Amino acid sequence: MTDEAGPGPEEQSGEGPQQPSEPVTQEIQHSLVSALVPERVARGAFSTGAVVLNGAHEFIIDFLLRMSKPHQVSARVVLPPAVIPRFIAALQENLENYTRRFGPPKMPQLTPPQAAATGPSATQPASAPAGQPGAPSAPTSQQLHQTSAQELYEQLKIPDEELSGSYANAVMIGHTATEFSFDFITTFFPKSAVSKRVYMAAPNVPRLLDSLKHSFEQYQRKIAAARQNPPPTAPPPPQPDV
Repeated sequence: MTDEAGPGPEEQSGEGPQQPSEPVTQEIQHSLVSALVPERVARGAFSTGAVVLNGAHEFIIDFLLRMSKPHQVSARVVLPPAVIPRFIAALQENLENYTRRFGPPKMPQLTPPQAAATGPSATQPASAPAGQPGAPSAPTSQQLHQTSAQELYEQLKIPDEELSGSYANAVMIGHTATEFSFDFITTFFPKSAVSKRVYMAAPNVPRLLDSLKHSFEQYQRKIAAARQNPPPTAPPPPQPDV
């Protein structure tokens, strides 16, 4: 037997490097261009319009398909609030690039049907005074009524697979002479992936931009109001009398 102490932990052989005393963090950056496109989203969804909703922690964009009845939600995307300003800026830049190359996106002009030459209205002037035959009628109250969100969604069909939506924290935008494409991407480790792909005709894109701006302004006003009027704190529980 011996009274000599054995080797300390630093003297023992066969041990690996010691673990650092502080946690190690590393910033991970993803390339959106190399994002994986799953087969189930590769074909994309076509949209003729969009509804933008905002909550306390997320924005919801419902891309609508209103070509035949019942109108339906063709794609639902959920975005965190921090993504919306970048989305607005990127969409604004893409629209400016589109306009420089192809001109402003315009909705097609509808040509009114021509009256027959033998009809009684053929001799009426193109613009008649109000109240006279041939004068354009004033818009009715029904035409001026703005459809509320509740009324709108009562008329929409939402497929079961779109009820929860697809989350994304980045957006990549492209365009041709006739359409815009939106790739909504999740930049999670270890690989970015496209969670939803949407196509929209170019004339409908300015309205999407306006809806995004309006919804984000509403969100900012709600946040500012909440900061100015914080909810009252709960009173401390009553202390028992001793």
